[in-house]
Amino acid sequence: MAGILSYLVPGLGQLTQGRVGKGLLYLVCLYSLFFYGMYLGKGQNVYLPKYAEEGNIKAKKGLASNLYTRFQFVGQFPIGIAAWPALYQYYVFDEGDDAKPPMSGWMRAPSIARINELQRDTDKTWDLGWVYTIIAGVLNVLVIYDALAGPAFRQAKASTPQGVPPT
Repeated sequence: MAGILSYLVPGLGQLTQGRVGKGLLYLVCLYSLFFYGMYLGKGQNVYLPKYAEEGNIKAKKGLASNLYTRFQFVGQFPIGIAAWPALYQYYVFDEGDDAKPPMSGWMRAPSIARINELQRDTDKTWDLGWVYTIIAGVLNVLVIYDALAGPAFRQAKASTPQGVPPT
């Protein structure tokens, strides 16, 4: 259960195990790294596009093809709940109904023209931002493993010497 909780929110598994310092450290550091990456990317570097379905590449339609076109999302997804709005946008957003996008367009795939504009007209912080978000996601895999493995040293049960009745 602690591993699942640490997937959902980094450090939550450690917090439930009583390792408060470690859990808070993971929570603050990984979310700071992830959301700072989002800030550097102007909020447009964590997304899952439907470019394969739009006919921009010659591939089968579906989630696997779209993950192939945006492989960075595979590294961003392990951060947990923070990356779920991108999946929600992928499944719910309709280009024909652009007047009121779900969640105000948060983590919606930008158009190819917008991506080209970010690459052309801005400095390299957009690219650096998605690198930060990937690092945060991959580091959360280690946090999940730490939650699954549990504390390094467990408290030993108090034992009584032989012949002495327990008090």
